[in-house]
Amino acid sequence: MTTVNELTIRLDSARAGTGPATWGQRAIWGVVTHLGDDAPRYNLPVDLPLTPPRPVARVLADLTQLLRLHDSLHTRLLAVGRNGLEQVVDGVGELAVEIRQCAEADAPAVGAGLLQELAGRSFDTAREWGLRVGLVACEGAVHRLVLVGAHTATDYWGLGRLLRDLESVQAGETAESLRQARPAQQPLEAAEFQASPLGRRRDEAARRHWREQLTAGPRWLFQTPAAPELADDPDRMFPNAVLRSPALAVAVGRVATELEVSDAAVLLGAASHQLARQSGSSEVLWQVVVGNRFQPTAAASVSTVAQEALFRLTDADRDFADAVRRTRSAAFHAFRHAAYDKWALDREIAALVEKEEAADHSYWWNDTRDPAVGPFDTVERPRAALSELIGRTELSWPTEFLPRVNVSTAVDVLTAPGALDLAMTADPAVLDRGGMEQFLRGVERLVVAAAIALGD
Repeated sequence: MTTVNELTIRLDSARAGTGPATWGQRAIWGVVTHLGDDAPRYNLPVDLPLTPPRPVARVLADLTQLLRLHDSLHTRLLAVGRNGLEQVVDGVGELAVEIRQCAEADAPAVGAGLLQELAGRSFDTAREWGLRVGLVACEGAVHRLVLVGAHTATDYWGLGRLLRDLESVQAGETAESLRQARPAQQPLEAAEFQASPLGRRRDEAARRHWREQLTAGPRWLFQTPAAPELADDPDRMFPNAVLRSPALAVAVGRVATELEVSDAAVLLGAASHQLARQSGSSEVLWQVVVGNRFQPTAAASVSTVAQEALFRLTDADRDFADAVRRTRSAAFHAFRHAAYDKWALDREIAALVEKEEAADHSYWWNDTRDPAVGPFDTVERPRAALSELIGRTELSWPTEFLPRVNVSTAVDVLTAPGALDLAMTADPAVLDRGGMEQFLRGVERLVVAAAIALGD
């Protein structure tokens, strides 16, 4: 039997203020507010087992410290006029906490249900703070903590920072001690910089980079789309595939060391090489999601700062190792220009599209892995040879999505226990299920083959 209750976290005398929204807030707010019923898929859900279980009052006190530490968790976003967005940081208020009382054996199932409930609703960003909290308690102690972040309040990299800060608070740190040890840029501070002369120059340089790359890139990547007749069908669904590869998790580090690049560059380079070979275009463009946490104060922030970089690689079909090596410099150049006023950029891109001067920029790459979390942190590294390990790859088709604007293909890289996941969603008008499998397995084989060549 499960009992349903509600508690509140009271926030008093926290930092407060009002100002223009940041570029990151504007970018995500502009997306989620137009998604309607599909908006909850942008929520960031976490279901955490607490070991050992903690008293309810202690968990609520920990979460209060977390709210005090990060302003974005008690911020609302208000539309102002036609093209304005304002952030309001509340210094006082209450956050509702859903609590479920159940037997200990039922806690995992109850936590999963609570997570689905809290994550399945859109955030009303004008009235609601960007965090939802649920507790699963058994005999007075919390066994599972459920958190759901609004994407306007945090992003995947910020969520990792948030969970590490929660661990610090549980170990005895406070908002004040963490702020002293790791100063974090708050959204109001970020907005102030973005409005400064230096911030405006960076915005202008970033948008200029986008315009230059878009006008230079190929108008279409796939020379022969899978089913172009589907392009005008508003009811078509976008399949979603997940390739789970233990071999890729082992191989990518070996290849990165050999080529003297990061493992992220290996994966993006492999994807670019495979996309070029498969599409028939010698150069490719990806909209690459960038964490934008290059400075220490930004690295300590949980707020939404991730934006897209426009990554362009010429001669991507020529040679795998060459494509990976050049990915490093091309990505670095693109990442320098991954922070900007997206609404202004969107208007400029629309003008290029209208004049038929814009390259195909409907391919998305999002390496969501947290550098602090590895695939072999909780499971033993496999001892099998890569030539054997690649036979353990699993390909699944979990779901389908509603059509996405300007998306031909979207690929996410995720860390799984003992493996790397490549999750891919594609427009069936451009790439059918067979083509999706060809791409995913092609990326895997490129990296694994390169690692085997170094010595299996």
